Amino acid sequence: MYAVIKTGGKQYKVAAGEKLKIEQIPADVGSEITLDQVLAVGEGESLKFGEPLVSGATVKATVISQGRHDKVKIFKMRRRKHYQKRQGHRQNFTEILINSIKA
Repeated sequence: MYAVIKTGGKQYKVAAGEKLKIEQIPADVGSEITLDQVLAVGEGESLKFGEPLVSGATVKATVISQGRHDKVKIFKMRRRKHYQKRQGHRQNFTEILINSIKA
């Protein structure tokens, strides 16, 4: 069984037992969270879509860790104009383990 969930402005296809890094959510490490924005649920050949969400469907997950991704380096330059700009960015994430999908 798998599900398509929406969190942090992005959509993810998840299955039970999967680890996933999503946009940071305020939850303690080890706590169980419920993701209720389920867009689709599928099992084998059957697929159930929501308009826009599947009613009554939830995904339960456990927070494994909170962290930051690797640094992304941004370098802007205009040739022959003596302009150079360096910038870096590290995005926060929450790593979760999908426990169960309830349709």
